[in-house]
Amino acid sequence: METYTSDFFNNIDENKNINSNKKKKKRIIIFSVLSVVFIVVVVQALSVYKLLNPKNPEPLSLEQQAFLEQSLDKKYPERTDIVSELPFQYVPADLFVNAESAIVVDFATGNILFEKNADVQIPPASMTKLVEMYVVFEAVENGEISLDDVVPLPPESWARNLPSDASIMFLDERQKVTLRELLLGLAIASGNDASIAVAKYVCGNMDSFVERMNQTVKKMGLVKTEFVESSGYSEKNITTAKEFAAFCRKYIERFPFAITEFHSQKVLRYPLAKNLPRESAQKNGDSQAVIQYNTNKLLGSLDGCDGLKTGFIYESGFNLALTAERNGVRYISVTMKGPGIGSAQGNIYRVKDGTNLMEYAFSKFSPYIAKQPHNFSVGVAGSSLKSVCLVPAKSENFSVPFISGVSPKEAAQKIHVTANIPKSIFGEFEEGTQFGTLSYSLDGRILNTVPLVTDRKSEKVNFFARIWGAIAYKISSLK
Repeated sequence: METYTSDFFNNIDENKNINSNKKKKKRIIIFSVLSVVFIVVVVQALSVYKLLNPKNPEPLSLEQQAFLEQSLDKKYPERTDIVSELPFQYVPADLFVNAESAIVVDFATGNILFEKNADVQIPPASMTKLVEMYVVFEAVENGEISLDDVVPLPPESWARNLPSDASIMFLDERQKVTLRELLLGLAIASGNDASIAVAKYVCGNMDSFVERMNQTVKKMGLVKTEFVESSGYSEKNITTAKEFAAFCRKYIERFPFAITEFHSQKVLRYPLAKNLPRESAQKNGDSQAVIQYNTNKLLGSLDGCDGLKTGFIYESGFNLALTAERNGVRYISVTMKGPGIGSAQGNIYRVKDGTNLMEYAFSKFSPYIAKQPHNFSVGVAGSSLKSVCLVPAKSENFSVPFISGVSPKEAAQKIHVTANIPKSIFGEFEEGTQFGTLSYSLDGRILNTVPLVTDRKSEKVNFFARIWGAIAYKISSLK
């Protein structure tokens, strides 16, 4: 019979305790690992959720917004174009235009709807006075002068001292005339006498004023336009139909009041008694006033026409910068080197061309205007940002063509916008980096596509944050 000592039993108990402790430690380790894994999964799931459901980032500061605009102007130079081609393929209109050069532009979008030899340089003639008026309105806006200023009339501006074939508003010595009245003389009667008086009043001399005119058009990017005097009488003034249409768009955009206050006015009566020396005013009253009608014969005859300016010298033929608005839609046309022997015949062709171009635009197109720029918040992983806004790289507005079955206005209202954007973005990037597109379609046909770009910069993060972000990004990208 075997006998066991107490040590033997103690060893057995000790072994049992050791095994039990090992099991406990193992269970603790497994539990700890599972807990860590669970926490990692939960945190990663939360990261993925936040990535796929980002909060809107803070609005850009003025400095950030300015930097973004500068960056986009470099990457997309067409952003700064005042007029531009249609964004879709379109069969050119079969329009007969008498003028040698012509163009029609959608004021709201800047899209060119029709053009004929629009890049040929031609003297603008008295259309030049529109640029003169732009410079004046800019000076008024800057506080340099006021439209109610009384303007001294130097001898060079007296009607009797101008060439016999020059357009005049009948300025003369000792008359009292305001800058506003002179601008009416420019807009309605195309007075070269008024042009000289205005230029000398604003800048002191013609050369300085012309320099300012040239600086104005150069700032607009008009490289084929240049002036040597303000009235348009000289054939050395030069422009193109396309560049002048671009100028007209900027002019109306910046100084819309000029349309109602000056260019849509049909009659000029000058000089009135208030403009004359006292003794002449007391003797003759308003009887000396000469009645002149606006040189733009489409005012009152073309539906919606409210401007802008005619021009004629022998070297340019009959020119016309025309605009009309119907139901909130405005178009601009420019015709240059129009035919005609004498003003009566020249006006007939100007009216025909202007009418045809405007009726074509109103019947075949309508502007699509985004109610507000599209803006999409997208989550960012492995980056210094949590989210970023994807914004259109350039204007979303464009001219919509007539498609069978709908009117132009209805077509613009039926535009369908589709955003193609990523679920999330990974890593660092510069502001203006493209990560998607906006597509604009009508009845299934894509008419325009605009890049969607980041509105701010994303910077690098440390290695571990980048790895963590990469995992979240990969998971978020799974379908």
